[in-house]
Amino acid sequence: MANPAPNSTVAPRGCTNLKLKQASRLVARHYEAFVAPTGLRNTQYSLLSHVVKLGPRRAGELAAAMRLDASTLSRNLQPLVERGLVDVAPGDDQRSRVVQASAAGTALRADAQKAWKRAQLALNQKLGPARVAALHALLDECMALLEPDPDEGSSDE
Repeated sequence: MANPAPNSTVAPRGCTNLKLKQASRLVARHYEAFVAPTGLRNTQYSLLSHVVKLGPRRAGELAAAMRLDASTLSRNLQPLVERGLVDVAPGDDQRSRVVQASAAGTALRADAQKAWKRAQLALNQKLGPARVAALHALLDECMALLEPDPDEGSSDE
């Protein structure tokens, strides 16, 4: 995929990684203030939300959908499993596992989703809906450009 970078005489300044991490920490704190009273951390809410929304999935499929590696998914699932919010059962073969939300997990996700919605609306108000929409579009575009090309490295020869 060609990089359709806009023509610009403005050169980036500073470290993009640092700026993204700083912004991510600020946004995470904002959401955490709303979601924490439900007993979930942001990462737990996000994972639980995906599990509920996607339904029963093999762990590898869930990890891919969330852009996580298998070890990160396993580590993040553990507290949800321990609390009885998520069940991990054997899959079709000995190596696969199926992840699904328990009834308690589905109920907690519904409550936490209300808190998340309040956080999202407050962030939209603080930054402005147009800026948030533009940010989402820019992030989606950048993630698409950064995703590995499935054809890279393969050879037909």
